[in-house]
Amino acid sequence: MFIQTESTPNPATLKFLPGQTVLETGTADFPSADTAGKSPLASRIFAVEGVTGVFLGNDFVTVTKSDATEWDHVKPAILGAVMEHFQSGQPALEGDSDASGGHAEHTGEDGAIVDQIKELLDTRVRPAVAQDGGDITFHGFERGVVYLHMQGACAGCPSSTLTLKMGIENLLRHYIPEVVEVRPVAA
Repeated sequence: MFIQTESTPNPATLKFLPGQTVLETGTADFPSADTAGKSPLASRIFAVEGVTGVFLGNDFVTVTKSDATEWDHVKPAILGAVMEHFQSGQPALEGDSDASGGHAEHTGEDGAIVDQIKELLDTRVRPAVAQDGGDITFHGFERGVVYLHMQGACAGCPSSTLTLKMGIENLLRHYIPEVVEVRPVAA
Protein backbone atom coordinates (compact mmCIF):
# COMPACT_ATOMS: atom_id res chain seq x y z
CA MET A 1 0.00 0.00 0.00
CA PHE A 2 1.32 3.41 -1.00
CA ILE A 3 0.00 6.43 0.90
CA GLN A 4 0.56 9.85 -0.62
CA THR A 5 0.76 13.01 1.47
CA GLU A 6 -0.06 16.57 0.50
CA SER A 7 0.55 19.78 2.34
CA THR A 8 -2.43 22.02 3.10
CA PRO A 9 -2.67 25.80 3.56
CA ASN A 10 -2.59 25.07 7.30
CA PRO A 11 1.05 24.29 8.26
CA ALA A 12 -0.13 22.26 11.28
CA THR A 13 -2.19 19.95 9.05
CA LEU A 14 -1.19 17.31 6.50
CA LYS A 15 -3.45 15.41 4.10
CA PHE A 16 -2.94 11.64 3.75
CA LEU A 17 -4.28 9.88 0.62
CA PRO A 18 -4.41 6.08 1.09
CA GLY A 19 -5.50 5.45 -2.52
CA GLN A 20 -8.83 3.96 -1.48
CA THR A 21 -12.15 5.03 -0.04
CA VAL A 22 -12.01 6.23 3.57
CA LEU A 23 -15.72 7.14 3.96
CA GLU A 24 -18.43 6.22 1.46
CA THR A 25 -20.40 9.40 2.17
CA GLY A 26 -20.00 12.53 4.23
CA THR A 27 -17.15 13.47 6.53
CA ALA A 28 -16.19 12.83 10.14
CA ASP A 29 -14.37 15.34 12.33
CA PHE A 30 -12.48 14.33 15.47
CA PRO A 31 -11.12 17.51 17.10
CA SER A 32 -9.64 15.52 20.03
CA ALA A 33 -8.75 11.97 21.02
CA ASP A 34 -11.77 11.91 23.34
CA THR A 35 -14.12 12.18 20.34
CA ALA A 36 -12.55 9.32 18.34
CA GLY A 37 -14.18 6.41 20.21
CA LYS A 38 -16.27 5.11 17.31
CA SER A 39 -13.49 5.38 14.75
CA PRO A 40 -10.78 2.72 14.80
CA LEU A 41 -8.86 4.73 12.20
CA ALA A 42 -8.94 8.01 14.15
CA SER A 43 -8.12 6.18 17.40
CA ARG A 44 -5.01 4.62 15.81
CA ILE A 45 -3.85 8.01 14.55
CA PHE A 46 -4.46 9.69 17.92
CA ALA A 47 -2.17 7.06 19.49
CA VAL A 48 0.70 8.91 17.80
CA GLU A 49 2.08 11.47 20.22
CA GLY A 50 1.60 15.05 19.03
CA VAL A 51 -1.60 14.47 17.01
CA THR A 52 -4.33 16.95 17.99
CA GLY A 53 -7.00 16.38 15.32
CA VAL A 54 -8.20 13.89 12.70
CA PHE A 55 -10.65 14.55 9.87
CA LEU A 56 -11.95 11.84 7.53
CA GLY A 57 -13.16 12.57 4.01
CA ASN A 58 -14.18 10.42 1.07
CA ASP A 59 -10.66 9.50 -0.03
CA PHE A 60 -8.40 11.27 2.45
CA VAL A 61 -7.44 11.61 6.10
CA THR A 62 -6.36 15.01 7.39
CA VAL A 63 -4.18 15.05 10.50
CA THR A 64 -3.40 18.08 12.65
CA LYS A 65 -0.37 18.15 14.94
CA SER A 66 0.53 20.29 17.94
CA ASP A 67 2.76 23.32 17.37
CA ALA A 68 5.54 21.75 19.44
CA THR A 69 5.63 18.65 17.21
CA GLU A 70 7.66 18.45 13.97
CA TRP A 71 6.21 16.63 10.93
CA ASP A 72 9.51 14.79 10.45
CA HIS A 73 8.98 13.11 13.84
CA VAL A 74 5.29 12.11 13.52
CA LYS A 75 4.69 11.57 9.80
CA PRO A 76 6.24 8.06 9.67
CA ALA A 77 4.16 6.91 12.68
CA ILE A 78 0.97 8.36 11.15
CA LEU A 79 1.69 6.63 7.84
CA GLY A 80 2.17 3.39 9.78
CA ALA A 81 -1.12 3.87 11.67
CA VAL A 82 -3.07 4.54 8.45
CA MET A 83 -1.50 1.53 6.70
CA GLU A 84 -2.14 -0.70 9.71
CA HIS A 85 -5.80 0.36 9.77
CA PHE A 86 -6.45 -0.42 6.10
CA GLN A 87 -4.69 -3.76 6.38
CA SER A 88 -6.83 -4.67 9.40
CA GLY A 89 -10.04 -4.59 7.36
CA GLN A 90 -11.83 -2.55 10.03
CA PRO A 91 -14.22 0.22 8.95
CA ALA A 92 -13.23 3.85 9.43
CA LEU A 93 -16.37 4.27 11.58
CA GLU A 94 -17.87 1.47 13.70
CA GLY A 95 -21.41 0.49 14.56
CA ASP A 96 -24.32 2.82 14.03
CA SER A 97 -22.13 5.90 13.81
CA ASP A 98 -22.29 7.42 10.41
CA ALA A 99 -20.50 10.23 8.71
CA SER A 100 -21.97 13.67 8.76
CA GLY A 101 -23.64 15.01 5.66
CA GLY A 102 -22.45 18.26 6.98
CA HIS A 103 -25.08 20.96 7.15
CA ALA A 104 -27.17 21.84 10.17
CA GLU A 105 -30.93 21.81 9.75
CA HIS A 106 -32.72 25.13 9.44
CA THR A 107 -36.37 25.77 10.08
CA GLY A 108 -38.08 29.08 9.64
CA GLU A 109 -39.03 31.71 7.17
CA ASP A 110 -35.62 31.84 5.47
CA GLY A 111 -35.86 28.26 4.19
CA ALA A 112 -35.52 29.17 0.51
CA ILE A 113 -32.47 31.35 1.20
CA VAL A 114 -30.86 28.63 3.32
CA ASP A 115 -31.46 26.08 0.54
CA GLN A 116 -29.61 28.40 -1.87
CA ILE A 117 -26.76 28.85 0.61
CA LYS A 118 -26.39 25.07 1.08
CA GLU A 119 -26.53 24.50 -2.68
CA LEU A 120 -23.71 27.00 -3.30
CA LEU A 121 -21.65 25.54 -0.46
CA ASP A 122 -22.10 21.99 -1.83
CA THR A 123 -21.37 22.84 -5.46
CA ARG A 124 -18.79 25.63 -5.24
CA VAL A 125 -17.14 25.72 -1.81
CA ARG A 126 -16.94 22.22 -0.31
CA PRO A 127 -15.24 20.56 -3.31
CA ALA A 128 -12.54 23.25 -3.24
CA VAL A 129 -11.83 23.02 0.48
CA ALA A 130 -11.83 19.20 0.30
CA GLN A 131 -8.88 19.57 -2.06
CA ASP A 132 -7.08 21.26 0.84
CA GLY A 133 -8.08 18.53 3.32
CA GLY A 134 -11.00 20.24 5.04
CA ASP A 135 -14.69 20.96 4.96
CA ILE A 136 -16.97 23.92 5.56
CA THR A 137 -20.57 23.30 6.56
CA PHE A 138 -23.64 25.43 7.13
CA HIS A 139 -24.39 26.11 10.78
CA GLY A 140 -27.03 28.84 10.67
CA PHE A 141 -28.50 31.94 9.05
CA GLU A 142 -29.81 34.91 11.01
CA ARG A 143 -30.44 38.53 9.98
CA GLY A 144 -28.30 38.26 6.84
CA VAL A 145 -25.38 36.56 8.60
CA VAL A 146 -24.34 33.06 7.50
CA TYR A 147 -22.62 30.98 10.19
CA LEU A 148 -20.24 28.30 8.92
CA HIS A 149 -18.37 25.51 10.70
CA MET A 150 -14.80 24.90 9.53
CA GLN A 151 -13.35 21.39 9.88
CA GLY A 152 -10.16 19.49 9.13
CA ALA A 153 -7.40 21.60 7.60
CA CYS A 154 -9.74 24.62 7.57
CA ALA A 155 -10.06 24.70 11.36
CA GLY A 156 -7.31 26.91 12.73
CA CYS A 157 -5.80 27.61 9.32
CA PRO A 158 -4.08 31.01 9.12
CA SER A 159 -5.76 31.72 5.77
CA SER A 160 -9.25 30.62 6.88
CA THR A 161 -10.40 34.18 7.65
CA LEU A 162 -9.32 35.29 4.19
CA THR A 163 -11.09 32.29 2.64
CA LEU A 164 -14.28 33.11 4.55
CA LYS A 165 -14.32 36.84 3.91
CA MET A 166 -12.82 37.21 0.46
CA GLY A 167 -13.96 33.93 -1.03
CA ILE A 168 -17.10 32.50 0.48
CA GLU A 169 -18.68 35.76 1.65
CA ASN A 170 -18.18 37.38 -1.76
CA LEU A 171 -19.59 34.31 -3.54
CA LEU A 172 -22.70 34.11 -1.36
CA ARG A 173 -23.32 37.87 -1.49
CA HIS A 174 -23.03 37.81 -5.28
CA TYR A 175 -25.67 35.10 -5.74
CA ILE A 176 -27.86 35.78 -2.69
CA PRO A 177 -28.49 39.49 -1.98
CA GLU A 178 -29.96 38.67 1.47
CA VAL A 179 -26.50 37.56 2.67
CA VAL A 180 -24.57 40.46 4.21
CA GLU A 181 -21.81 38.65 6.13
CA VAL A 182 -20.23 35.24 6.79
CA ARG A 183 -18.87 34.27 10.23
CA PRO A 184 -17.17 31.13 11.54
CA VAL A 185 -18.54 29.18 14.52
CA ALA A 186 -16.64 26.97 16.95
CA ALA A 187 -17.40 23.25 17.02
